[in-house]
Amino acid sequence: MNAPRTTGFQDMSLDHVTVYVEDLDARTAELARTYGLEVYATADAEGGARSAAVGRERIRLVLTEAVDDDHPAAVYTRLHGEGVADIALKVPDAAAAFAEAVRRGARPAAQPAERDGVTTASVMAFGDVRHTFVQRREGVPADRLPGFVPASGREAAAPAGLLEIDHFAVCLEPGELRSVVEFYERVLDFRNTFTEKIVVGAQAMDSEVVQNPSGTVTLTLIEPDTRREPGQIDFFIKNHGGAGVQHIAFRTEDIVASVGTMRSRGVDFLSTPATYYHMLGDRLRLVRHSTDALAALDILADDDHAGQLFQIFTRSVHPRRTLFFEVIERAGATTFGSGNIKALYEAVEAEQLG
Repeated sequence: MNAPRTTGFQDMSLDHVTVYVEDLDARTAELARTYGLEVYATADAEGGARSAAVGRERIRLVLTEAVDDDHPAAVYTRLHGEGVADIALKVPDAAAAFAEAVRRGARPAAQPAERDGVTTASVMAFGDVRHTFVQRREGVPADRLPGFVPASGREAAAPAGLLEIDHFAVCLEPGELRSVVEFYERVLDFRNTFTEKIVVGAQAMDSEVVQNPSGTVTLTLIEPDTRREPGQIDFFIKNHGGAGVQHIAFRTEDIVASVGTMRSRGVDFLSTPATYYHMLGDRLRLVRHSTDALAALDILADDDHAGQLFQIFTRSVHPRRTLFFEVIERAGATTFGSGNIKALYEAVEAEQLG
């Protein structure tokens, strides 16, 4: 693997994630009440949309609702429903990063512009999702965004222990995986860190993980194997209307505490058959938490060459049943719990046969 060709891309990190929504007030209240995220800045009815920035620790989400029918958020939600529209990347020089990305073949989406001490510029990534390069002048707060003003008087619930965005899971249309991986490698100096074919019964999918040079931005890219039966990736593509972010994974240091808190506040998680936990001891010896504690909250466990991980997925509340969230705790593991897919499938089969 060649060394990164520019220090700008080498020093890249995740800045924030823009989610286009249809009801800003409802989505903001939900994230504050159930996930414990605080509203820290707002931008009201400017340029055809209004927005709220919510976050906690190193999590920063910008929720945007269109107020004009021709705003990009309106166009996006008509095509896809609510979803991730922009994965913004902090860089030392936004204009230089934009110019280099375009030189390497990226499609420009927004030319460099400066406002409120923040320079931004955007390129297209996959589907209708962009990457916006973000650069702040010295002395400008790390969470400052152009056109936003600090929010006050809006209280969130107590923290749920969510610390940062661990990764994004991206569903791609058949035949797109290799070209999207090559885009990240060629244009942004990402590297492929993990490749896997997952076969579950009559379904199959191909997955490649790409990560930026500093390891702070990770995308799990997945495409369906059309030679097999349709599955969840096909479902997402059909209902989303093309490629997009299927879920965002939030990292925690104590998944039992975080999920317990979130569940008590009304977050609906996917359930797991009891058979899964009866079979768990045959798969691994837990280094954290007990089988009973995991079973009580439907939390999954897996391992890889580097350690263990614990994860759970929320049930999608999206009208199209597409976008959802994951909560993940890593006890050394660096991969993404693909063993759980097969284990869950076997557990469901065993339960059905029993």
